[in-house]
Amino acid sequence: MTIEIKTPGQLRRMRAAGLVVAEGLRRMQEATVPGVTTAEIDAVGREVLAAAGAESNFLGYGAEYGVPFPGVSCISVNDELVHGVPGQRVIREGDLVSIDFGAVLDGWHGDAARSFVVGEGKPEDVEVNEATRHALWTGIAAIRDGGRVGDVSRAIEQSIKSQPRRYGSLRDYTGHGIGSKMHMEPDVPNQFRLRSNQRLGAGMAIAVEPMLTLGLHQTVVDDDGWTVRSRDGQRGAHWENTVAITERGLWVLTEPDGGEAELAARGVAFGPLPE
Repeated sequence: MTIEIKTPGQLRRMRAAGLVVAEGLRRMQEATVPGVTTAEIDAVGREVLAAAGAESNFLGYGAEYGVPFPGVSCISVNDELVHGVPGQRVIREGDLVSIDFGAVLDGWHGDAARSFVVGEGKPEDVEVNEATRHALWTGIAAIRDGGRVGDVSRAIEQSIKSQPRRYGSLRDYTGHGIGSKMHMEPDVPNQFRLRSNQRLGAGMAIAVEPMLTLGLHQTVVDDDGWTVRSRDGQRGAHWENTVAITERGLWVLTEPDGGEAELAARGVAFGPLPE
């Protein structure tokens, strides 16, 4: 099993792609208001990619299996947990929305996801969203040069178990390595697995992405071949960031500040690379 090690220059190029992703997520979240369709939200992501001279790593994904993804973003609403296909669904007040977005710039990939409640939402939707965001940053804080993937998985799992409410954590979908391709080795599960416990080191980049539901973890896939729903109809949230390991610390490539504030709050070394 080969894990791609990037040079400092390649990580800086990934940072450029990550900033496109961050801007697209910001713009699409701003556009997500009652009455708009998910296709219209996706169109905002297309505009951001075009303005940056970037390509989509989502559009057409899966073509080799006969089901090419038709959007530049996955937009999942309520019981749609991940991989929601943009279309004519209308956003309503109180919806719990997840947007997963990626970009390719100069051959290097960025990938991230954010969830949020539109307007006034149910307290339990706000809570599951915050629990998912907390699990994301807890997992990121466990990444270190010389550590293992299992450290990240265990930290995410413990974060979820520490919540006052029991949540379902998706098992069939994981984080992943990223770089010259969107999905690479290693897999980064959200539960500790001995067989997914590769060593981490400087020059690696991984996408950490917990996915939680208010119910059980079991899922079903819609007839479109993409949209993943909770089997019990419960709502869920999805957060993701692309993270690079440098000799100086961690660099969250898909956060505008590189993750500096969240890392500092957790006592983790912030390791951006100079231009």
